[in-house]
Formats: sequence, C-alpha cells, structure tokens
Amino acid sequence: MDESTLVPDESLTIDEGAVLPWQTLMWSLMKDIARELGVRTDVPFSRLTKKERDIVFYGPPVKHHMIYQNRTNGAAGEMDFTYFNAKYTVENALSKVKDEKGMKRVARFLKEEVCPVCGGTRLSEAARRPKLRGISLDEACAMTLTELVEWVDGVPVSLPEEMRPMAESIRDSFRGVAGRLMDLGLGYLSLDRAASTLSTGERQRMQLARAVRNRTTGVLYVLDEPSIGLHPSNIVGLNGVIDDLVSDGNSVLLVDHDTQILGKSDWIIEMGPGAGASGGNVIAQGTVAEVGRNPSSKIGPFLSGKAVTRYRQPAEKPVMFSRGHIRFSTSGIHTVRPLDIDIPKGRLTVVTGVSGSGKTTMILESLVPALQSVTAGAKMPPHVLSVDAPGIRHVKLIDATPIGINIRSTVATYANVHDELRKIFARTPDARSGHWFAADFSYNTGKLRCPTCDGTGSISLDVQFLPDVELTCPDCRGSRYCREAYSVRYGNVTGHPVSLPELMAMDIDSALEVCSEMKTVSQRLMTLQKLGLGYLTLGEATPGLSGGEAQRLKLASEMGKSQSDSVFVFDEPTIGLHPLDVESLLGVFQTLIDNGATVVVIEHDLDVIRNADYIVDMGPGGGLEGGRVVACGTVEDIRNTPESRTGTFL
Repeated sequence: MDESTLVPDESLTIDEGAVLPWQTLMWSLMKDIARELGVRTDVPFSRLTKKERDIVFYGPPVKHHMIYQNRTNGAAGEMDFTYFNAKYTVENALSKVKDEKGMKRVARFLKEEVCPVCGGTRLSEAARRPKLRGISLDEACAMTLTELVEWVDGVPVSLPEEMRPMAESIRDSFRGVAGRLMDLGLGYLSLDRAASTLSTGERQRMQLARAVRNRTTGVLYVLDEPSIGLHPSNIVGLNGVIDDLVSDGNSVLLVDHDTQILGKSDWIIEMGPGAGASGGNVIAQGTVAEVGRNPSSKIGPFLSGKAVTRYRQPAEKPVMFSRGHIRFSTSGIHTVRPLDIDIPKGRLTVVTGVSGSGKTTMILESLVPALQSVTAGAKMPPHVLSVDAPGIRHVKLIDATPIGINIRSTVATYANVHDELRKIFARTPDARSGHWFAADFSYNTGKLRCPTCDGTGSISLDVQFLPDVELTCPDCRGSRYCREAYSVRYGNVTGHPVSLPELMAMDIDSALEVCSEMKTVSQRLMTLQKLGLGYLTLGEATPGLSGGEAQRLKLASEMGKSQSDSVFVFDEPTIGLHPLDVESLLGVFQTLIDNGATVVVIEHDLDVIRNADYIVDMGPGGGLEGGRVVACGTVEDIRNTPESRTGTFL
C-alpha cells in the first residue's frame, strides 16, 4: 500500500497556520483506514490473509471525514478523503500521466508480458485462422524477410488459375519492397519485430526503403552516417537506394566518412582541418576527382587511392599462434550454429561478416560471458560447451554504451584529471588566502560549486503538460562553479593565469599547453589526445558523448599497463571515425598488443580488416543464411575464399 491510495477531497487546514508534513500525515491516515477496513498494519504484507489482500487490491472506495491532531504541537485539523484500492489508484495514475517523470512513478507498479490471447502475434483469432500454403498470417509474419520472399514466390502457383494474375501482381509488389530491405542488409529481420527493438542503423535503413517505395520527388533527404553498422556488401545496396531517390528527383545530403559511399557522390564538402576548435572550416569541395587532387583535403588521398592503409605489419601465418590460443566451443543459439573457434593470443583478431551473420552472438553472448565465468570461477552460459584460455585473468569489453547517467560525470572526472587539478588549485596563493581546500572545488559538495544549479551546470524546469525542459544554468553559464572560483588562478610558463572553471571549458589540446608543468595531468591528457579525443572539453558531460567517444574514453585508463593476462573486446569501434582516426585507433590496438594484450574486434571497416593478424568471417549471409564461420585466417586466406563476401571487397 502507498500513501497515494488516499485522495484528499479538499486541502487540509490547521489551526494557527500550523503545517503538517503531507507524506507523514497520509501514511498515518492510511494505516488508520486500513485497520478500520480490517487490514492489519503491524505485520508484513506477505503475511496478510487472502481477504486482507483483496481489500488492498480490490476493495470498494470508502469516504471518510477525520479530525487529525498533530502529536508534536497538539494542533488539530479536519480532512475529507476517499480511500481507493491499489488497482484503481495505479490505473487512475496511469490515465493521468503527462510526462516521463509521471510514467516512471507508475512504471514500478506495472509489468509487461506476452498477451495470453494472441500469444504476442497482435492478431485476433479470426485473422490467425486462414492458411495459405499451409501457414497462417501470424506464422508468415514470424518468418525472416529472406524466408518470406521464398515463401511468397510460391504463392501464385498454389492458387486456382483465375486468382494467379492478382497473386502475381501482389508478389511483384512485395518483392520490390523486400528486395530493397534485403539489399540494405535487413533480410534477417522478421515482419513482427517490434520497431522499438531496432537499432538506429536498422531504423534508418527501414525509413530509406519506405522513401523509395513512396516514390517522392522534390524532397531533401538528410542522412546522418547511414553506413554505421553496414558491411561493404550492404553499402552497395545503400548506394542503390540513394541512386533511386536521386533519380526520382530528390536531393540527398549525406554526413559520412565511408569512402565507399563518398566515392559515389556528385559533390563533396569537407570540413576541417581538425576537430573542435581546430575545425569549423570548409577545406575542400568539389567532385570526387577534384577533392582527391586537392592538397588541403584530408579525405582526398583515400578517395584517390593514394593513401597508405596498411598501418601495421600483421603476424605471419607460421607464428600466428606462437603466443598461445583461446579456444571455445558452443552449441547452437539463435541463428548461430554450433561453433569451434580458435583465436590467437597476443594478436589482433577481427570478427566480420554481413549484418545479422552472428558476430555479436558469437563474441558478446558467447566468448565474453564464457571468459568472464572462467576468470570468476562461475558457471558458464548453458550454450557454451568449453573454453580453454590459459593465462587469461581479465576480460574487458570496450563498447559504445554511454558512460554513466550522472550529469556530474565529466571527461575530466572520468579520466581522473579533476581530482589532481583540485589539489593543484588548492595549493595556489589565491586559494590559501581564501581558505579554500581541494574539497571546495568539488562539483558535488564543494563550497565553490554554483549554488543555483548545485554543480550540475544546468537546471530543470517543470513545464506543466509538457516534458521537463533542461536549460543551461543562468548564473554559472554551465561552468558548474560560482564567481569566487574564477578568482583562484593558476599561473604557468605561458604567462596567462587561468582559473579552474576556465580550464574546464578548454578542449584537451588547449588544456595540454596550460597543464604542461603538471606531470600527472599532462600524461593523462596526452593519452586522451592520442586516442583522438583532443577536441573534447574537460568539462563535457560524459553521458552526452557519442558511442565512439565513450569507447575511447573507457580505454584511456587501460593504456600503458602490462596486459599479458587480458583480452580486450571492441564492438565496432570505428563508428563515426574518419579514416585518419582509424589509423590512430589501429595505433592504440598495437600499443595494447605490444603490452601483451589479446585484442578482438567486431568490425566492418576494410582498413581495420586489412590490418588484422587473424580474421574470423561469419556468414555468408544474415539470419538463417549465416550463423557459421565461412573462413578464418589471414587477409589472404579470406580473399581466396570464394564464399566470403568480405573477401570480395578485400
């Protein structure tokens, strides 16, 4: 039971202006009413009788008039209220939800489960009853797109002669739409798949296919990195969809780095030359050939084929497993068949294949939890039959999940730089004269944090009937500090003293110059710079970082350590990266390997694949057409496997 089961009919008035805490009063009144209704309040809910529970959940509404006395000062008040059962209270609250906060309050009383009537198909019994070629509509919707195309092809001949022309017309229409989805690598999806479970890339490709079907004209389509998560063979299909949109009289604006897409462009606008404060300028524009010849272009050498894309020397085949191996065996799971995989220790292994081929299942649902179980001495997942990983003590998954939900978490705090800076600024003459210590510079509890936003840099406005609005704090303007913090300044060789709020507003590249005399701080900032994060500001909130930025920031704390007992697993780390950033990323992989680590990467990027020591290619297709190892070995081994779709592009 909850105090929300008491619904006041009018406001409570207390003699002489005395005010009682609302929740305390409600809780007390609720217990009194519960006892009057015959429900014990001095025992745990689990010990209530069935009759008592029925009163709580389904009891009738009861209206009461009560005189209540404050036990502290004796002031009395009167209240009319109605007791409603728990079920009615939750349903009533749910019907009045207007924003996300309200939904969160109600959500703890709700649970989702499969509909017992339709079995999750969303179709009525009448819709599920008719059968065509031996299956019902709900069974057809549960098929993958690839399976369904094959099934639909056989529908016309299964019908009476007079119905075949109509069936053939419907089949051709279906194949036109399904073909585009399959070209975009979505053949593994079933028609009954909930849209909320699709990834961003999958949703974007679905929208593209729908746009082509609608045959729009005169529309500007803006696509933000549509190549994310796509195998090179799927990008061929993406280029086909874009060509269809343009041929229908539409304009397509792409924001992307993939040279396979850029090479098909009519016009390229390149921004740069660097990132953050070092960017913001148009450094090249023109056709593919013109940008390829432009000496100012960063992407030009990759478009013209002049760029060197072999950034490291892969291990030779005879010594591939000289440092040991990681071997694991699984039974079938999802669409992935039973597997026996051998991965070389101390090498860079890339797991690739078209979308839906089973890469994630094999690595993130099998290898990673199996190694975690072995290192922790716990039970392995039931589908993992065996794991042999001698010498491995740590498994570190570096994925694109956001870093925390705490708005006080910043790049500086996550990289363990902020604590060092607080100590340094606390030793300055300005801090000593103001009697401020390191703790006073804290976002959470320090005396120098902004009192208006409480050190968060933003304030939330509760707008009635609309979602809450987040605004930059009007007093500190997002710096998180009060005005006094700006008076504490640190001077270095540059001759330009800065305050901590000013330093936190700098990007990492600029902050390195200011912090050149701070040994620990500069070392940690240099690591971030080497990871390609020099454009991030120190005070940037980590929950707002992109997936690729989050991956690299997580990796920062691992750099420079001996890693001979560690396996690092990366899930598509090149998402959103320029080819030059991919070069830096491969340098990071090499540093880890030089320190003894085993690096396993799930990836589609051809430059990463070309630089791998060992490749595991899944497929050959997605869904039921995949789920097995097509080829494994060196780049040459994959290239010489006719069945490998990856090998075609290598």
